[in-house]
Amino acid sequence: MRYLFVLRSLFESFVMTVIVVTSLSVVQAQVRSSANYQIQSESINVAGDLSTSSSYMLESTAGEVATGDGDSSGYSLRAGYQQMQEVFISLSAPGTVEMQGVLGGLTGGEANGSTTVTVVTDSPGGYQLLITAASAPAMRKGSDTIADYIPDSAPNPDFMFTTASNEAHFALAPFGVDMAPRFQNNGSLCASGSGKTPLRCWVGASTSPQLLAQGAGANHPDGATTTLQFKVGIGSQVVVPAGIYIATTTLTALSL
Repeated sequence: MRYLFVLRSLFESFVMTVIVVTSLSVVQAQVRSSANYQIQSESINVAGDLSTSSSYMLESTAGEVATGDGDSSGYSLRAGYQQMQEVFISLSAPGTVEMQGVLGGLTGGEANGSTTVTVVTDSPGGYQLLITAASAPAMRKGSDTIADYIPDSAPNPDFMFTTASNEAHFALAPFGVDMAPRFQNNGSLCASGSGKTPLRCWVGASTSPQLLAQGAGANHPDGATTTLQFKVGIGSQVVVPAGIYIATTTLTALSL
């Protein structure tokens, strides 16, 4: 019996909105941030506004100094708020993942698979990597399905993947340098501590986006790699119709 997992990828690239701070009493500009927002760059100027019509949009700034283009053989500088940075982000496309393992109709068992993706961005705010399932349950063959894994420690992931004799389910877990705190562990519990361990901290697929990894700053040109690990477990008392089961998900990379 073979279980096939198809992983589709998608990347989204966003340009962060830059807020202009205008004040006659301000003498310096600097990056500002809070728990929820980051002003990537500020502008010291004397005037400026956003004007729109049915056909055009004009965003103006007056009074900035040291603006303009500068180029050399190795660099290009576009100085000034109105030439502010557009953020680059890319996500490598993973291939189809075929689950490997023995899934006997009478004895049950486990099947495993994995794929690796790399996110590259020059955004000072970093990036997020999310996964979303196309359906619930994710793993299916026509009207036949395999349930999404429900952790015993929900809403936190389970440190170990376990399958009771009367269960059949599909789970995933990320591993990488930027893995989200929810998937980090203290050696026995997930969402606790800062340990990053492969094949630990399992959750089910979901039609709501799940944060897999988050980088804190620019990582261009090398990028950051995350390995997505998958498991199907079938208990010895569960009868699953034979065939090829497919789970379809979307990976999304967001610049911050």
